[in-house]
Amino acid sequence: MTVNAGEFGLPPHAAKNKVTVEQRLRDVSAGGGLQETLTIEWRTKPQVVQVIDMPVHALYYNPGTHRIRAQRSYDPQLDRRLDEDPWSDESQDYLDHLLKAEPSDPSKRDKDFDALKQSLADFRQNEPGLITREGILVNGNTRAAALRELAVAEIRVAVLPDSCTWADINRVELSLQLRHDTRRPYSYINRLLTIDEQVEAGRPLKEVARDFRIRESTAEQDLWVLSCLRDLSDRSAADGVRLRLLDFEDAQERLREVHRAYAKESKNHVQKAELLKENRLAAIVMDFSKTDVRLIEAEFRERYLEQRLPEGLKPATAASSGRVIPGINRAVKAEEPKVAAARAFTDSVLRAKAVVRAKKKVPSAQLEAASTVFDTARKAVEDALEPAGKDARVRKRKQAAPDRLNDACQDIEQCITDMVLASGARSLDEEALDEAVLKLKATLKKLAQATAQTIEVPGEGVEWLREAVRRDPS
Repeated sequence: MTVNAGEFGLPPHAAKNKVTVEQRLRDVSAGGGLQETLTIEWRTKPQVVQVIDMPVHALYYNPGTHRIRAQRSYDPQLDRRLDEDPWSDESQDYLDHLLKAEPSDPSKRDKDFDALKQSLADFRQNEPGLITREGILVNGNTRAAALRELAVAEIRVAVLPDSCTWADINRVELSLQLRHDTRRPYSYINRLLTIDEQVEAGRPLKEVARDFRIRESTAEQDLWVLSCLRDLSDRSAADGVRLRLLDFEDAQERLREVHRAYAKESKNHVQKAELLKENRLAAIVMDFSKTDVRLIEAEFRERYLEQRLPEGLKPATAASSGRVIPGINRAVKAEEPKVAAARAFTDSVLRAKAVVRAKKKVPSAQLEAASTVFDTARKAVEDALEPAGKDARVRKRKQAAPDRLNDACQDIEQCITDMVLASGARSLDEEALDEAVLKLKATLKKLAQATAQTIEVPGEGVEWLREAVRRDPS
C-alpha cells in the first residue's frame, strides 16, 4: 500500500498482516477447485480480486469510512484522538461503537445493526468484505463488528492490489456501497458529506450524481442543504457547545422541501426566499413536523409569530447599516431588517438547542435557562401555527373550485388533440363523443346555477356562462 503524507498511515501490525494475507493468497492460488473472487471498480476499470479468510480480530476498522463520517463528532475528544492516532485501541473501540450505533443518536444501539448481526448468525456471510494487504477494512466494517460480537473467528475478504492508495480506498468503498444489494445504505448526512467530498476532490457533479444514481439537480439540492446545515451548526456555537450535523439526520424530507420552496420563491423575490428559509429552518430546529413546516411562508413571522413572541426573543431594533469587507474597502449592503430579525430568532433557538443537547456537559443553571428559551420559542411558534393553518385551509377552499376548472380546461385541450388524431385515423367514436358533450352541457348548466347562488357580481367569464345557458332553450 502506498502512503502519502497527511493520510492515516499504516497500522502497527501492518507488516504482520501483509505476510499473512500474501501467504493465504498463495495458498488459494495453489489450491484446486473453484476460487472465490470479487469484481471491483479499480481506477475506472473492472478488476477481479481474490477472496481469502482472515482472522477478524487481526483487521482494522477504516478511520476514513464514509459510513460514520458525521457520527465521529458525537464525542469531540475521541474524534480528535482518531485524527491523532486512528490505529490505537481507543480509536478503534470508538469506531466499533459508532458502527453499532444509531446514525441520528450514537448514544443508542442501531436496530439495523442488530438485524445484520442476526442475519450473519442465521445465514453466515453472503458477500465478502474487502481489505488492503495491511489488514485495513475497505468494505465490510459493520460486518466485521457484528462477527466480532458473534465470536466468529474468520471473515471472508477480497484483497486490494498492493499498489492501492487512500484515494483508491475511498473510490472503491464508494463504488461498492452504492451497488444495489443488501448493504446498509449510508445515512442521510454521511451521503451529503460523501457527495461534497467527491466534488471538492475535483470530480464533476454530473459524474458524482451518476455514481449515486441520482439526478444532477438532486445532487445540487444535497449540496445546498449541506451548506445550510454547516451554517446552522456554526451559528449554534456558544459556550463551548454546538449542534452537530448528525443532529439533523432525521430532517431529510423537511430540508428538501425547504430547498424546493426557497428555489421557487427566489425566482421572484430573494428577500422573501431568505425569510421563508429562516422561518422554516427555525421550525425544523424545533422539531416541528413536515405538515407544520409547510404552513410557514415568508410572511409567517410578521402575520402570526411576532405578536406571540415574548420580548426576550425579539431582537433589539437597530439602524440598518452596511459593512465593509476588510482589505478591499468594499461596502456590502446590510441584511434586510425582517431577514435579520428572523435570523436572530433562529440563532437564539439554535444556541438554546445546542445547550439542551449537551445536557451534562453544561452547568445546570445554563441548561435550565436554555430549556426555558427553547420551550418558550417552541410554544410561540406552535401558537402561531394554529391561525396559519386555519388561513391555509381557507385559501385552499377558495382556490379549490378555480383549480378544478383549470384542470378540466386542460383535459378539454387534450380532448381536442385526441379528436384530431382519431379523425385522421378514422377511429373517432362520434356517438360516444356526442354523449360526452351532452354530459358537459348538463354540467355547465349546473355550474351556471351554482354561480347564480354564490356570486353576486359576476365577472366576464361567469357572465358569459350564464348568458350561454339562458340562450339554450332545452
